[in-house]
Amino acid sequence: MHLTLELFVQTPETSIDFYQRVLGFDVQGSWSPEYTMLRNGDAVIAINARSVLSRDHPLRPEIGDRVGLGVEIVLKVADVENAYRKAKESGWPLSALAMQPWGLRDFRLVDPDGYYVRVSSNHTN
Repeated sequence: MHLTLELFVQTPETSIDFYQRVLGFDVQGSWSPEYTMLRNGDAVIAINARSVLSRDHPLRPEIGDRVGLGVEIVLKVADVENAYRKAKESGWPLSALAMQPWGLRDFRLVDPDGYYVRVSSNHTN
């Protein structure tokens, strides 16, 4: 089984820039303002324009709704120190790199649309 996460965003260009510049994703296939697939290793995130959702679609937020509420996107990486350094260099606000009680190091950030992202080592230290 493989997972592709689809995010419906306000401004696709901003989200695509974030996932490329801050988290090292690359565009797969062709870029489109309505749907663009991004990949980093086995992680696949598709960026969709929220405007393509019909008014009665269950994923279409109402004004003032927090998108992604109750969801944490966890990206496990082989070298969390390198991922942290690259994210930090982007200038995007993020937490400190920290050792968690469960034995993994991680850092956290929020994407341009409010989706909560945790970047974690993929093995205990």
